[in-house]
Amino acid sequence: MLGAGLFPLVVAGCGAGGSEPASITGDQELLQEHGFADADAHEIIDRLEALPVAERPQDLIASVTATSLQLQDDAGREAELPLPEDQFYLSVAPFVETTHECAFHSLTTCRGELRSRELTVSVVDSSSGEVLEEGTRTTHDNGFLGLWLPRGITAELTCTLEDYTGTASISTQAEDDLTCLTSLQLT
Repeated sequence: MLGAGLFPLVVAGCGAGGSEPASITGDQELLQEHGFADADAHEIIDRLEALPVAERPQDLIASVTATSLQLQDDAGREAELPLPEDQFYLSVAPFVETTHECAFHSLTTCRGELRSRELTVSVVDSSSGEVLEEGTRTTHDNGFLGLWLPRGITAELTCTLEDYTGTASISTQAEDDLTCLTSLQLT
């Protein structure tokens, strides 16, 4: 939960969630100083996730919950940006040997085992059988790959690396659903 010293900002949403204004709560200077003044949560998440680990801001913590992106810097300034109403962000760190426990992804501090590795990824809706995601993806320098999924689903996620495969059930239905999946072991 962010501090009480925050003030509301309203900016036009430019993500895939539509053209309705997005309500941003927090310190505008924090967003400006990190180059995010005109960005929505979707854009900030994608930009931070794609940065090489060595270039990620050391003075910023950026965490993704099921409903928002929360930013905090070393000075204690905070900002919270809502995720698109129809999209859910899941960051996945498939692993073979080592992992860590995590529930809500930190874009600036979480690290996975399989850095910059090409995987085959499939996401299939559990109730309809619809394939939501399928193809080859490369994990980012931090060992994670990010998936923007529809809200309100349960699905089966399968990742394959060479002869190793793993499957996990995922959900985008509740406010406490994981945004950081680190338990998908490839065997």
